[in-house]
Amino acid sequence: MIKLSKETQLIIEKLNSCGFKAYIVGGCVRDYLMGLTPSDIDITTNAKPEETKEVFSDFRVIETGIKHGTVSVLVNGRQFEVTTFRIDSEYSDNRHPDSVSFTSNIEEDLARRDFTMNAIAYNEQEGFIDPFGGMEDIKNRIIRCVGKPDKRFNEDALRILRALRFSSVTGFDIEENTKKALYGNKELLKNISVERIFQELIKLLCGDNVRKVLLEYVDVLGVVIPELMPMKGFEQKNPYHAYDVLAHTAIVVESIEKKPYLRLAALFHDLGKPHTFSLGEDNIGHFYGHAKLSTQMAIDILKRLKADNTTIAKVERFVRYHDTPIENDDVIIKKRLNKFGKEDFFDLIKLMRADNRGQSPELSYRQKEYDLLEEKAHEILARQECFSLKDLKINGHDIMALGVKEGREVGRILSALLGLVIANKVENSKEELVRSAKLLIEKGI
Repeated sequence: MIKLSKETQLIIEKLNSCGFKAYIVGGCVRDYLMGLTPSDIDITTNAKPEETKEVFSDFRVIETGIKHGTVSVLVNGRQFEVTTFRIDSEYSDNRHPDSVSFTSNIEEDLARRDFTMNAIAYNEQEGFIDPFGGMEDIKNRIIRCVGKPDKRFNEDALRILRALRFSSVTGFDIEENTKKALYGNKELLKNISVERIFQELIKLLCGDNVRKVLLEYVDVLGVVIPELMPMKGFEQKNPYHAYDVLAHTAIVVESIEKKPYLRLAALFHDLGKPHTFSLGEDNIGHFYGHAKLSTQMAIDILKRLKADNTTIAKVERFVRYHDTPIENDDVIIKKRLNKFGKEDFFDLIKLMRADNRGQSPELSYRQKEYDLLEEKAHEILARQECFSLKDLKINGHDIMALGVKEGREVGRILSALLGLVIANKVENSKEELVRSAKLLIEKGI
């Protein structure tokens, strides 16, 4: 028994009162059965789109995907997609049906769906409609294609990544025949737009069980990000590392906060290691310059996947500096706060922490070092110490009042003053800063 919201029940009852069947369907039923609160409620009905529009003539109705039988009904400010039972034709582009035809049979509609856990319908009068055993698969924590897996993945190759995403998010195992078809059809991912791939990748990376998926299905992910493949099985031959590069990376990804840019940075932070490996005379592996190479590889991948510029900039910064130590020193920390800003400073420490969790247990003492770093940074912030230009008690107008022309020289002097304040060589007061600025101008800085 699922307790439906009054808005959902209103839509179903209005369709019923006009002689139509209606059910909630798909991911929302799955989420209810898993004890989760669904973000969206999808409703399916044997009413055709024009009939649905007529039933809800007193409501705002949006033709969101009328070609595929979908309209959106707004009830109390909430949007509900209402889709006619349908049968899909062939998928010549491996993504969308060439055409759809409507049906009056709910089971025919459920048969076109991707996985059994998403092929369940429900209403309060009839209960669950579950012709493919989705409820049992949810109980057994299994992801299984509806019908023939090869057919499902050929219809829509994005389902391959959706299977991995659901496994990462739910912790469910992928059923053997589905897994076999997933591997067998992985090259079809090349037919999918990079934008859709990136969207699924983000959701996959932000799952609680991403480590297992990365390790088990890197060969599939390697179709869209081939740069991942050299990490697989690459032994680091270093006493500070207990895992190969991919296994280490998978731990780092799962250990870090679920911000998309942090999970991406974790995935890419050691991409360059297999390409920069060298073995010392002591038979210890080294990876000189790996952060620089990993940064460039990460940028190339994200541009290829058409990631937004903010994400690219953040990932670039974190990958570039993930291996650069930060001393537990007030001056150094203030310089880093100035360089990165507060949010990025603490996010960088999160990446360093996660990186450490994927190293040898002998290095676990570094977690305490990161605690102390964060503690000192918070103390600096609490004391409202100056670490950025906006904190200076002097501005560009004050510098120009000393006879400096507007332009780069003003910026150079302000930056020099900030450096003196951060290093505790000059007090952050207007009087002292003006005096120091005059000295800098006299010296021609």
